[in-house]
Amino acid sequence: MSVDQLLADGRAFAESLMVDTCSIRRVTGEGSDDDGNVIKTYEPLYAGKCRIQQHAGQAAQADAGEDFQLMLRLEVQLPMTVVGLDVGDEITVTASVHDPDLPGRVFLIRDLAHKTHATARRVGVTERTT
Repeated sequence: MSVDQLLADGRAFAESLMVDTCSIRRVTGEGSDDDGNVIKTYEPLYAGKCRIQQHAGQAAQADAGEDFQLMLRLEVQLPMTVVGLDVGDEITVTASVHDPDLPGRVFLIRDLAHKTHATARRVGVTERTT
């Protein structure tokens, strides 16, 4: 069996595990409304299947003023056809088959990974919780 066929089979299998859905967007600008509230504009980049993974021991504590925040590090797995992502892009989980607590969660891309024989596009993300 050729490397190309093995890679195609691996990508098909990886995508079969992507039972959640998400949308990805990028901030393209910001302004303010009449009350001085910041209004951001976005460009949609992707909407479709994904898989969310959390690795043990990858949380960090941050103090912002008097607010305690826990920065959770996770990985979002996407089909290899998803290209052009950048650090700072925003991922929102829109549906989850097995975890009813995932939909609505918003993650920011912090790490991009590239490799020759990848079966999924894996991006490191953080979720800020208080």
